[in-house]
Amino acid sequence: MLPDPNRGIDIFPLRLSFLLSVVNIPLFSDPEKVLRKILKQVHDEQRIPAADPINIAQRALPDSISLQVKRIIPRLKEGGAYAKLLHDPKISPSEIESALQEYLEKTSPKPWFNPFRSIDSHLVRGRPWLEDLQRYPSQRLRVEFLPTRPGSEAAELPEEALYTLFRTYGKLGDIKPMPAGSKDVPKYATLYYGNVKDAIMAKNCMHGFVLPESEGGGKDGTVLKMVFEQRARARFLRDWVMNHPRIVIPVVAALVASITVAVFDPVRTYFIKTHINHTFHITENRVYSWFRSQLTRANEMLSFKWHDGENAGLSAVWDDRRGDIEQIRTWLMETADTFIVVQGPRGSGKRELVLDEALKGRRNTLHIDCKPIQEARGDSSTISAAAREVGYKPIFSWMNTFSSMVDLAAQGTIGTKTGFSETLDTQLQKIWQNTTNALKELALEDRKKDDKDSELGDDEYLEAHPEKRPVVVIDNFLHKSQESSLVYDKISEWAAGLTTGNVAHVIFLTNDVSYSKSLSKALPDRVFRQISLGDCSPEVAKRFVINHLKGESKSLPSEIRKDLGELDGCIEILGGRLTDLEALARRVQMGESPSKAVRQIIDQSASEILKMYILDISTSSNNGATRSWTPEQAWLLIKSLASTPSLRYNELLLSDIFKSSDGALLALEQFELITIVSQNGRPHSIKPGKPVYQAAFKQLVVDRVLKARLDLAVLTQLIGIESKAIDKAEAELTLLGGLPGQPSGVKSRVTWLLGKLQASQSKVEGWEKEGKALKDVLAKEY
Repeated sequence: MLPDPNRGIDIFPLRLSFLLSVVNIPLFSDPEKVLRKILKQVHDEQRIPAADPINIAQRALPDSISLQVKRIIPRLKEGGAYAKLLHDPKISPSEIESALQEYLEKTSPKPWFNPFRSIDSHLVRGRPWLEDLQRYPSQRLRVEFLPTRPGSEAAELPEEALYTLFRTYGKLGDIKPMPAGSKDVPKYATLYYGNVKDAIMAKNCMHGFVLPESEGGGKDGTVLKMVFEQRARARFLRDWVMNHPRIVIPVVAALVASITVAVFDPVRTYFIKTHINHTFHITENRVYSWFRSQLTRANEMLSFKWHDGENAGLSAVWDDRRGDIEQIRTWLMETADTFIVVQGPRGSGKRELVLDEALKGRRNTLHIDCKPIQEARGDSSTISAAAREVGYKPIFSWMNTFSSMVDLAAQGTIGTKTGFSETLDTQLQKIWQNTTNALKELALEDRKKDDKDSELGDDEYLEAHPEKRPVVVIDNFLHKSQESSLVYDKISEWAAGLTTGNVAHVIFLTNDVSYSKSLSKALPDRVFRQISLGDCSPEVAKRFVINHLKGESKSLPSEIRKDLGELDGCIEILGGRLTDLEALARRVQMGESPSKAVRQIIDQSASEILKMYILDISTSSNNGATRSWTPEQAWLLIKSLASTPSLRYNELLLSDIFKSSDGALLALEQFELITIVSQNGRPHSIKPGKPVYQAAFKQLVVDRVLKARLDLAVLTQLIGIESKAIDKAEAELTLLGGLPGQPSGVKSRVTWLLGKLQASQSKVEGWEKEGKALKDVLAKEY
């Protein structure tokens, strides 16, 4: 028996060759060796013959020929193996190859990993190169023509010769010679096999084959070098995407938006519902509420505090406003597609009246505070603030800035906007729309299929059952509306949709008396249901303070404090504003006498007035809101209201300081220095913004230095106004004096101008004298 050249056999799974690419993992630094060990271990321990390459090769040999497997060289990444055989020297390798192929065709043995695939075998005619490089099989086989020795010349085989040599290993799809005129060395041709398995067999059997001169290999013969050539993957889709950004980018934006809506909108609606019905609020938990009530009761008993002073004080106010509370509750039980508006100055108890009393114990109430939304700076902050108020999450407010940058970059590249970025208007609209969906789901959650009105649609059901609708309370409406009205316009439009669609009741809480202008844009054909809250009467104010003090002890306040007889006079000064009354009660609780507490409150109010309206005023406030009044205008109001409780609105406009314009008055009302009282639909009179401001105004006017300084500023402005009038009259007199012949028709005009000039001069002289006296005060006093 003599050793025979290698024979290629297909016995391993070709599609698992990708496992050999993990060369960067330390555990698999030699993956082929690892796989051989695994196969050997499977054969040794599990006794599976199909896993042994020698056993597989032995099964593929016919019994009619005396053959013996001497050695198997696996080629795992190519799915086959080289088999070294011992055979009778009387039998040629070609005969053995034919016999093997005939035997395999008849018996059709299957590899262990694929019962539907046959095993093939061919004689190795070349000199195989057993490498472990990162080169993997493909259907394209590059055949390079090399000389047999240095200095000799290799022959470039024609297509016919290549077809004759390589067709035996499988179906050839095409043969492409090297492009004409190419200077690449060595010369080559490319074979295209229809099957990777055929290309592998051809490469392993023919690599290193020397083609003699008799077969067209040239004088010294030609060596064939075989290399797998990876097919260039078609990049049509990628190229089309890169070359059509005007189509692709908007489509991608639409897909992202659709996915976002489909995935995140249900989650956001769920979180809004939990925010409205307080699912995750521990204060609404029954167990927590029971423990809290028990601990509070024990604490009161141990410290002998039988009443809560603050709640006891407010009870007197609620008793006085019981009619307003019941009116709101009645409106919530009626079907009316309009707004409920509770208007009153700051500190009048609007929020407590609605949330703590009128809606006490009511399910599904949503409280939206416009103040943090309006005060937010930038679109992202505004979106985040609006989302927090309704429980809208997850919120990716930073994506708005990022998408704007992407949109800007795309616009500079392709010339049009991509639609990635969304405006503040659009973002707010999405938040309100999700909130509407959550409110409607909550309104219908108690509806059952067996109800007597189950045949009604959702809208008809909610119209017939107004008590089922949630309540939306919009607090601080029109807060700093002079800065921007976008937020309030969107909120009012959304609220109009809630009421007209019978989704929810909407209650607005506002300090602004001109709220109807904004709300009428959303509901122009509706009459609003409104409640105006003012200051408490002196009797209610006194009860509020006494009840607040009584909460400290079971004894009456008059039995402990001997100075409470001053309360009547103090309350007359403070008025009935709840915030000021509560400040008085707290100071008295701390041990101050009522008179001293009132003096402290007046001093604090006077300081606030100076800081906010006179001394620190500028063309723009810290928050960016434009203040359209001057210190002289504010001081004129303060000095006038210090001597009288109210001023005639139109009489004040006759002053030269206000120049017949009510813009400054409206701005000062917005900032709560004054209150404009209307009658018959028109401004009637002007009062201090808070009752305590009357006393604060008097205290400011008593300050001689401050009064002299501000009066001097007023006089300076008046003198400037009259000086302009004098200059104008003089210019007209000069013009009339230059007319030829002095026409008789201008005499009356000249007489009138001279009289006006004399009157103005008299005013200026009088104001100059007053100004001199004021300057003396400033020069002599501190």
